[in-house]
Amino acid sequence: MHAGETPGFATLAIRTGHHRTPEGEHCEPIYTTSSFVFASAAEAAARFGGDEAGNIYSRFTNPTVRAFEERLAALEGGERCVATASGMAAILATCLGSLRAGDHIVSSRAIFGSTTVLFNKYLARFGVETSYVDLADLDAWAAAIRPNTRLLFLETPSNPLTEMADIRILADLAHHHGCPLAVDNCFCTPALQRPLALGADLVIHSATKYLDGQGRCLGGAVVGDAQRVGEEVFGVIRTAGPTMSPFNAWIFLKGLETLELRMLAHARAAQALAEWLVDQPAVTRVHYPGLASHPQHALVGPQQRTGGGIVAFEVEGGREAAWRVIDATRLLSITANLGDTKTTITHPATTTHGRLSPAERAAAGIGEGLIRIAVGLEDLGDIQADLARGFARG
Repeated sequence: MHAGETPGFATLAIRTGHHRTPEGEHCEPIYTTSSFVFASAAEAAARFGGDEAGNIYSRFTNPTVRAFEERLAALEGGERCVATASGMAAILATCLGSLRAGDHIVSSRAIFGSTTVLFNKYLARFGVETSYVDLADLDAWAAAIRPNTRLLFLETPSNPLTEMADIRILADLAHHHGCPLAVDNCFCTPALQRPLALGADLVIHSATKYLDGQGRCLGGAVVGDAQRVGEEVFGVIRTAGPTMSPFNAWIFLKGLETLELRMLAHARAAQALAEWLVDQPAVTRVHYPGLASHPQHALVGPQQRTGGGIVAFEVEGGREAAWRVIDATRLLSITANLGDTKTTITHPATTTHGRLSPAERAAAGIGEGLIRIAVGLEDLGDIQADLARGFARG
């Protein structure tokens, strides 16, 4: 690249963050060390005192982890990224770095079940209250904000119904009230959606999902500016220690290299599968942003590059019918994880959202007949044939 050129997404995903050592390695090294050696006592004091940048201890400074952080920050368009031990650790670190007793969160109702438990059970113990609103109801967001609201939080698309919110409008609303907007970008990744460019302040990832892409490791990340992420969230990681391991960071670095290729392939297959599901007699409704019937379909394009790789659909007969479909499959993996090259299938009401009360699930629109599929990279005809086997058992 010539000076002044802006690299493309794929180039950033392959080249960013690797600072080649004197060994001349072509692939990023894994620094499996707990601590780092200083040239002198004065250098050690300068590092610990924050007067000199450099490695100290792998709980909060590790070159392999830092390479992943630099690469993901570049892809999201953020100033800083902080890597964490899991996606939930990323959400927790965001909350601990942003909130104190007496503060208030406004969150979309359609979020991952563990996030709801974190807000309702654990943050509530420390005096942080959460109000929930329908993701796409902009008036409800505005009405829920209080003088002590300090964070707006959402997933878009949501898990598992793939509902979408207009990030630009919610960012303007948040900023009007002096609040940051945090967007969980797990389902799209920066290959399909860049919330910071739309006005969001914080982007949260479960790197376990699409950033890895092959279901190998746990990890998470928070991306944003130098103050909120580089100081507040980083301070939580440095002190409390929900740290990403160097090996996992290396896996995620390799995953980012093929992120755009994979996400576009997942999305193409998911679009075709959703269109096929619409025509299946056993299916009563299909949830997929790429379908014209999706209530927020108009946001695909302006906000979200494609419909993404997640498809949810409903069958008549409730849990019994949904379980028959799932149990009849032979190719699809019955697991609640997603973002893998292998297609996965799950029953959200009894897995990802099983810790919610029936009333909470009903409010989120998660019925007993709902099935979620994370479309993998197998032959589409084989995925369809496997589901058809399940429909025949219905």
